[in-house]
Amino acid sequence: MKTIVLALALALAGAAQAQVGPTPAEAAQYQGLHAAAHAGDATRIARLAAGGADLNARDGYGRTPLHVATFAKQRGAIEALAKAGAKLDLLESDRYDGVTIASVADDEATLKLLLSLGASAKQVTSRYDGTALIAAAHLGHDGVVRQLIAAGAPLDHVNNLHWTAVIESIVLGDGGPRHQRTLQALVAAKANLQLADRTGRTPLQLAQARGYKEMVAMLEAAGAR
Repeated sequence: MKTIVLALALALAGAAQAQVGPTPAEAAQYQGLHAAAHAGDATRIARLAAGGADLNARDGYGRTPLHVATFAKQRGAIEALAKAGAKLDLLESDRYDGVTIASVADDEATLKLLLSLGASAKQVTSRYDGTALIAAAHLGHDGVVRQLIAAGAPLDHVNNLHWTAVIESIVLGDGGPRHQRTLQALVAAKANLQLADRTGRTPLQLAQARGYKEMVAMLEAAGAR
């Protein structure tokens, strides 16, 4: 059983790396809106959009200009694309949207912008059928987690490894301050603390098994069993 759990943890630990941003070589080959998005050229985006350019065109990895701008943290380009009518919630080839890309990057400013423009925090994304919230909880991006909760992210979504955001903050975290703050945000938001992993272990049991005393105390105080 320990071998299975370890294998699952290692698989999920690579989830952030499953996001593939444009390489320098790819970016050098971009033209049109993809090039403008990568460079953050909002004026060119507006001009190309007015000329009828496809705002949701895909590169070889399924990335739209919005994905490219998000990876590059080009917030002016994101605003220009949204103003021109680009779709904010499309998925690229690995099934990541802009919200999840920004969340994994711990890019709170870009995430805030995307959410303010109407991007959804509720989508099922990634090869793990997860959410931006699960990905952020896994990484201990507590500020991102709080933003996503405020935006209505599903607190108790279960991915295809049978893990929730609460479980991932424990089993894929280091038990340190950021993962503690992540778990605290989920507890405060009334996430379900009784949902178990596929082996039947609850968040409290998982925290106890790892010796995460602060998390154990937090969960017990919230009535977890």
